[in-house]
Amino acid sequence: MTERAYRYRFYPTPEQETLLRRTLGCVRLVYNKALDARTKGWYERQERISYKETSSMLTGWKKEEDLFFLNEVSCVPLQQGLRHLQTAFTNFFAGRTKYPNFKKKRNGGSAEFTKSAFKWRNSQIYLAKCQEPLPIRWSRQLPANCNPSTVTVSLDPSNRWHISIRFNDHRDLSLPPTSHQIGFDLGITSLITTSNGDQITNPKHFKKLKKKLAKYQKDLSRKQKGSNNRCKARLKVARIHAKIKDSRRDFTHKLTTKLVKENQLIAFEDLAVKNLVKNHKLAQVISDANWAEIIRQVKYKSEWYDRKAVLIDRWFPSSKLCSVCLNRVESLPLNIREWDCPSCNAHHDRDINASINILAAGLAVSVCGATVRPEESKSRKAGALKQKPKS
Repeated sequence: MTERAYRYRFYPTPEQETLLRRTLGCVRLVYNKALDARTKGWYERQERISYKETSSMLTGWKKEEDLFFLNEVSCVPLQQGLRHLQTAFTNFFAGRTKYPNFKKKRNGGSAEFTKSAFKWRNSQIYLAKCQEPLPIRWSRQLPANCNPSTVTVSLDPSNRWHISIRFNDHRDLSLPPTSHQIGFDLGITSLITTSNGDQITNPKHFKKLKKKLAKYQKDLSRKQKGSNNRCKARLKVARIHAKIKDSRRDFTHKLTTKLVKENQLIAFEDLAVKNLVKNHKLAQVISDANWAEIIRQVKYKSEWYDRKAVLIDRWFPSSKLCSVCLNRVESLPLNIREWDCPSCNAHHDRDINASINILAAGLAVSVCGATVRPEESKSRKAGALKQKPKS
């Protein structure tokens, strides 16, 4: 059994849109008030306020005259918003994310409904306080005998409504075994270079619309704040961003699905993309290439389709190692795309050679069950220094 989520576009009626916008506004208000209370509680009184205490605060806020409108929407999304805030603080204290930010109206928003706040009847979804079902554009049907456990309604900055339906999928999606195995190396000019010698060009979705986006952003900066013209200009910018995001997501899904379905074993490097984007010269192109999402999708789709995804250590010298004689060169700058091995005189394309080495390392990891690391890696050096006896 696998937990999955299908995302659809829907077009609410005027009455539904009014209620949903009010719900999103209340969720945003409760989230921001709880975040403000937790922040002030720590900085002013050195007091940690928990989820349980913010839940009690919500009960008090509903009784206040100025906030009585909170009772006009379903209470479930408000409570879920407090749970999301607690998750944000948990991730912050664990060092995975930064301190939670306040939600802003211009970013749209979302509201999560659990089973008690919606009904699934005749393959239609009825939200709490809505008499009519949501007019969802069913691009694909839910699997048979799968009932939604949670639905999330969201509004993006370009004023598009989406609904994400989460359910438990009982189907067996395992594919027949195949003898094909592949290793791939992620890049910028060529998004993916495989061990078979195939190179997939980076579509560079952002670059295609960069000039148009700059023009609309320039128009937006000239509009007076709070005016209707500024609102119209903001929507134009948001639609360009949405187009870039949609095309990038569509390309990534098609690419990763093809890789997983055609190969029994997929080997790739465990890149620290979060650290790589700290380089301001490469941050934009790396983010546009969507490396982190490619790695994430290959991992979970391999589990779906009974394939094997093997992560290679990021310190493995895949580019510096000759795939023919295993000789390792001392230095190989990024501007050198082709090189000759000084030991066996074999001519190598940098990316193809790296992908061949990644596949070989992936096969070794899958057989031995150990991580392949270079002998001179930083972690090994650190471990050796720790174990070295004192003289």
